Amino acid sequence: MTVVHVEVLVEEPSMETALRLLLPKMLGDISFEVHPHQCKEELLKRLPERLRGYSRWLPENWRIVILVDCDDDDCHDLKARLEQYAQNAGLVTKTSARVNDSPYVVINRIVIEELEAWYFGDWKAVRAAYPKVPAKVPHQEKYRDPDSIAGGTWESFERVLQRRGYFSGGLRKMDAARSIVPHMDPNHNNSRSFQVFREALQAMLSS
Repeated sequence: MTVVHVEVLVEEPSMETALRLLLPKMLGDISFEVHPHQCKEELLKRLPERLRGYSRWLPENWRIVILVDCDDDDCHDLKARLEQYAQNAGLVTKTSARVNDSPYVVINRIVIEELEAWYFGDWKAVRAAYPKVPAKVPHQEKYRDPDSIAGGTWESFERVLQRRGYFSGGLRKMDAARSIVPHMDPNHNNSRSFQVFREALQAMLSS
């Protein structure tokens, strides 16, 4: 069945800003809506009720994508929690559909670590927005794997930019998203969590 619309649930406004700029590159002409929350805790608290609501009216050719930061959670436990919420609402997820090869409605994806890991994964886009940052950053050992940066990904990203005179008063996540994402190429990103997200969307569109 051809997907005609995608509902995306995210935990905070900067991810909403990023996806509104990024998803047209990934979904083409398919319509979408991004629903932000104020934090991860709010998203997880409201998710069961929201999924139950979707289950009552969602058209067959619509899909739901849920994006949550891993933070300090065990990513497997967090994924299992998201899967259980969908199951309780009577919605088939991409993961559960593999078991019996059935159509799915919900895609749960964990962002390891945070949105800033996706920026480290496309450093060319970062330099297009902030040209004074060094080109060699992704070649340094501590930044080589965008999803395994020690000490907090957004904090590391902030430090790199501040060393070159950007965001001296602190990283403004919304401004960073507006500046970087228009330059991002979804087909060239070294963040594994971004690649998994991209592959899930591609599989959804081709199913």
